[in-house]
Amino acid sequence: MANKFFIRLKELREKKALSQQKLGSIIGYSQSIISDWERNKIQPLIPAIIKVALYFNVSSDYLLGLEE
Repeated sequence: MANKFFIRLKELREKKALSQQKLGSIIGYSQSIISDWERNKIQPLIPAIIKVALYFNVSSDYLLGLEE
């Protein structure tokens, strides 16, 4: 099972019409970090996954592709 965080993050961000920079400022990360996550260049740490899940009102399991 592959990590789907990078796919789900981009889908959720685009659904809300947020730029990477705007999302980053909302959750406390730089635009370059958001970009690296979305390109699957780096994996977010647990605190970042939690912030993203809370902001988009989804579970961390959903973000990671463990549930639909």
